[in-house]
Amino acid sequence: MLYQVLSNTMSNNAIIAIGTVFCLIATYLLLRFPPKFLPRDHGRAFAVNGELSKGKLRGVGLIIVVVFLVAIVLFFPFSFEYYIYGAIIFLMMLSGYLDDAAKNPWSDYKKGAIDLLLSIMMVVTFLMYNASGIVFLTTWVPIPRVLYAILGVVLIWVSVNVTNCSDGVDGLCGSVSVVAFIAYFLIFGGASFFEDRAGCLFFAAALLAYLRFNWHPSTMLMGDAGSRAIGIYLALIAMKSLHPFSFLLIGLVFILDGGLGLVKVFIMRFLKIPFLKNIRCPIHDHLRKNKGWKDVPVVLFMIGSQIVMCVIMGVIMYVARKNM
Repeated sequence: MLYQVLSNTMSNNAIIAIGTVFCLIATYLLLRFPPKFLPRDHGRAFAVNGELSKGKLRGVGLIIVVVFLVAIVLFFPFSFEYYIYGAIIFLMMLSGYLDDAAKNPWSDYKKGAIDLLLSIMMVVTFLMYNASGIVFLTTWVPIPRVLYAILGVVLIWVSVNVTNCSDGVDGLCGSVSVVAFIAYFLIFGGASFFEDRAGCLFFAAALLAYLRFNWHPSTMLMGDAGSRAIGIYLALIAMKSLHPFSFLLIGLVFILDGGLGLVKVFIMRFLKIPFLKNIRCPIHDHLRKNKGWKDVPVVLFMIGSQIVMCVIMGVIMYVARKNM
């Protein structure tokens, strides 16, 4: 919409800047004066300090994602591909929001099935508009479409769930996600399309506004509505960058913090084998409960670790491009 008008007199970088400021301001104002229909948190019986969340606004990821999607419509060139992505991201957010607002939380199997369905929809859409291959350092490696589809579904499903599991401490999921989005913008932005570069900054800006209200002590929580949408978009950006394995470094904090818990639950529930008995999952709960860390040091440690991983990824890509 606005892109067609603005592009007549502005560069793409200027349009990205305007869209980023829009996401920052719009998200801040909508969270500063939140709608009354947003649910309140009931507290989490099994989470460390879960009772402290009771009564806080929950599910404000709805606002974050809606602002992000409005920015896509306003500041992106017309693109069926990205509009379909936006619809799938909205459905992922909506499933999380309905779970946030439900009197009785949805079962893991129900949420897992929804995540799987939307992951398949995202990969099918991706393969309709993109080649099935990856760039390993600087070398293009074609991959059979069926194999790419399977690996893509795994990437998206894992990203959604590890991001969701990491959302348990004030400021943690939002701040680590901001670092990840900015890393993709800086490291892979030069080779990406306008939409991918802009989307990273738009989502990061909306999350920065959210952190004003979610930093310890928080007054509101993004809930599954936000964390699941972040997860599916991070995975999409990893695929669009042509370096999907970059998620192993840029998303390593999420993988270790939230992913170990998923592995632990799977092994103990289905294989009946004791696993990581002395480690509480997610890892942020282990640091708080077992090590006695306060919330802010936990978040700062996670942010610092995320920055280190992203710098390592950046150095790897810089060296690879320099030696081409």
